[in-house]
Amino acid sequence: MKIEPQKIALFNQNLRYEDPATIIDFALGLSNKPVLTTSFGPYSASLIHAVHRQAPGIKVLWCDTGYNTPQTYAHMHNLQERFDLDLEVVAPKYTTAYLDHMYGKPNVGTPEHEAFSSIVKIDPIKEAMSRIGPDLWFTNIRQGQTTYRDDQDVLSLSEQGILKVSPFYHFDNKQLYDYLMQHRLPAEFDYHDPVKAVSNRECGIHLSI
Repeated sequence: MKIEPQKIALFNQNLRYEDPATIIDFALGLSNKPVLTTSFGPYSASLIHAVHRQAPGIKVLWCDTGYNTPQTYAHMHNLQERFDLDLEVVAPKYTTAYLDHMYGKPNVGTPEHEAFSSIVKIDPIKEAMSRIGPDLWFTNIRQGQTTYRDDQDVLSLSEQGILKVSPFYHFDNKQLYDYLMQHRLPAEFDYHDPVKAVSNRECGIHLSI
């Protein structure tokens, strides 16, 4: 499945005011091998719920960095059981203890943090995506989260040419929370990403894959 970049802008114009279900249905019609990535962060249940309703067997990819909170693990198990997810968990090649010894808590923007980010999250997901070979990637990036994401849209092309689909791209936090409440889905705000570190920073996945 290949879509010329010039056509994506037209598709985005047509999808701007469509609901997530319509966007997902449109995207699945273009795909033979979709994948969904999640962090099991605060609003993760929204994307999982919306996509699972139309593609219950979709591969769900999660990187367990080793730095997740107990609440995140509980949230993951809750959603995994509720939706019977085809969940693939990837992890760094090194233990958390080893990484703490080698890098401690490196400051954002330093070479140490770049190396830490690659080992902990970017490399495991990049390897898994290369092995899975999806033609479509469901993600929950949204406008207003980072400068990079403000330049994306409902549909965009990843660095490796995979069609990325963000059904909730134009939702703000309140709209996303309302979606969770409407569908009686859990939200878990006790969440930590040591790679992203701060809320307005990219974790690197969307810049590399």
